[in-house]
Amino acid sequence: MTAFITAAATIGEFRAGGTDLSERRRSGRSTGPLVDLTGLPGLAEITPTPDGGVRIGALVTVEQMARDLSGYPALAATAAALATPEIRAVATVGGNLLQHTRCTYYRNPAFSCVKSGGDGCPARTGVAHHGVADDRGPCVAPHPSSIGMALLTYDAVVEVSGGPARTVAALFGDGSDGTRDHQLGDREILTAIVLPPPLPGERGAYERATSRRFAEWPLVEAVARISVTEGRITTVRVGVGGVAPVPLRLVGVESLLLDGAPDGPLAAAAAAATDGLRPLPHTAYKLPLLRAVVLDVLHRALTGPDQDAAGAPRP
Repeated sequence: MTAFITAAATIGEFRAGGTDLSERRRSGRSTGPLVDLTGLPGLAEITPTPDGGVRIGALVTVEQMARDLSGYPALAATAAALATPEIRAVATVGGNLLQHTRCTYYRNPAFSCVKSGGDGCPARTGVAHHGVADDRGPCVAPHPSSIGMALLTYDAVVEVSGGPARTVAALFGDGSDGTRDHQLGDREILTAIVLPPPLPGERGAYERATSRRFAEWPLVEAVARISVTEGRITTVRVGVGGVAPVPLRLVGVESLLLDGAPDGPLAAAAAAATDGLRPLPHTAYKLPLLRAVVLDVLHRALTGPDQDAAGAPRP
């Protein structure tokens, strides 16, 4: 496959599900020949690994992730909440991880920015209320991959044809390079995501704050992955999106809950979600939203997947 990737990279842009690419073609941000990946063998399957984990091919759809990864509830819940049923049916996990920024300035060819090959960021002096709440680089558009955010809560590794395997965090970088949405080279292609075995009885929850209920990009989003053993929280991972140029894992929030009781100080832990963040003048409103969404996913993950705090079944 490496030889194919090396040759194809000189021909044109790669296409998988095409949900992002189609929009960029319409806007003029993608031009020239396309290389269709959908016929490559072995990339559209979820297969078990010898250690009890799973290997998710890059062409697996978001719908299939939501349906077939119940052992990874944080990831499955995130996949099930994305976009619309129609988009989930064709969008791929590889495409979700590697999609281009959704910034309206980047998507409009009338503007020039660091991501389109120009200089500067017009969002800084323009309409930036959908921008980052943690200003850490020349581009202030938040990273659009919810799947990438969820994978940060697992020790996931991405396999790459034409390059070495790497962690999800390494795939995205630290956000300081405003010219890139990910760190793959021109002749590298993501082929699979490998997950370790799920934890016994692990729980997960996902939530997003949006300006409308369905088919909307999140203002902020969060996912929590938690396991409880003998009345103590033995694993807690929290990821957030809509906040920075890359998905973030909130290690500070996790440290406040690890080894504590499930009925411990959730509100105090959620309040730490915004520690150290540097919002733009128009994005400070995201800070209380983020704290509220983090509190919600922590609470829901700890009360279990099927009922709320009052014991009522969730819809």
